[in-house]
Parts: sequence; C-alpha cells; structure tokens
Amino acid sequence: MSRKAEITRNTNETKISVSLDLDGSGRSDICSGIGFFDHMLEQIARHGMFDLTVKCDGDLHIDGHHSVEDIGIAFGQCLSQALGNKAGVKRFATSYVPLDEALSRTVIDLSGRPYFVWNVEFTAPMIGELDSQLPREFFLALANNAKITLHIDNLRGVNAHHQCESVFKSFARALRGACEVDERLLGRVPSTKGML
Repeated sequence: MSRKAEITRNTNETKISVSLDLDGSGRSDICSGIGFFDHMLEQIARHGMFDLTVKCDGDLHIDGHHSVEDIGIAFGQCLSQALGNKAGVKRFATSYVPLDEALSRTVIDLSGRPYFVWNVEFTAPMIGELDSQLPREFFLALANNAKITLHIDNLRGVNAHHQCESVFKSFARALRGACEVDERLLGRVPSTKGML
C-alpha cells in the first residue's frame, strides 16, 4: 500500500508544492525561502523518516507569514491524503526531545478531529530569518488540514534556536510513531467507531 501524496496550492500570495512519503528514508528537498524554516522542515523529514519535498514561492517581501502558514496547510492536506482511511496505524504517539537545555514534548492523535494546543514561549522574536510567532501558525494550519489532535509543549529552554528545533524534532518523532503500522491491528481502523 502506497502512503504517498502530492499537493499543489497556488494563491495570489504563495505558490507551493509539497510531496510526502510516510514510508520514506528521511530524504528532503526543501526551499521555503526562509533558511531557518527549511532547516526545521528538514528535521521533520530526517527524524520522522519521511521523504519530504517542499517548494514555495511566496511574498517574502511582505513577511514570512503567508509562506509558513500555507506550507502548513499543504503539508496537512498531504498528510491526510497519505494516511487514507488510517487502517492499521498506531494512531497515538508521544515524543520528548531535548536539545541541550531545551526540552519539548509533542502528543499526537490521528483522530480525524482537528484540535491544537500550543504551549511554547520563545525567548527571542526572531530565529534566523523566521519570526518566532510563525511556528505556531505552521502547526495550527497543519493540524486543521490533516484533521489531527496535536499538543505541543516546550517544557524548558533558554536559546530560541534550541527551543524551536526541539519542538520540530519532537513533532517529527511523534508523527512517525502515530503513522507507524501496528501489525496486531491487521489493517483495522484503530477506533471503536470504525472510522477516523
């Protein structure tokens, strides 16, 4: 069963293409126009063991908001498409990831119901060229469009780069765990409702 998807999203603000293979090897080809955000998306691919391609031509002369949020929308749509009816997946996963003094936790339920909780207070307004308000917008758009329940907490941290990278790595590891196939389910949907 192929668990791959491709999405193209073109608006007056951004032109985006995203491809995702849930059963990849961690390869990535990323160009968002925001260097630090590229680095974060590469973390999702590498630590999630997903093959991920993201190309974005956005209105960065305004700021990074439209590009980051719209990539989240396209990523979420890709994830939803690649998961299909979610038969056989583990569904729930939690991951704690440290990066030096920073520690972040992500909890995921591939629930079919979008819900998002974000408890992250970055210690700097900018991380490289990335406005530190924008990771929240990325994950909010992703959760809404993938229809997943997503809780992200940065439990501690002093350096904003470390905080953000631990957030993205913990998300990658949790998403990987939730998307993994549980052989004991024998292809059944992991819900008493029979659907997610």
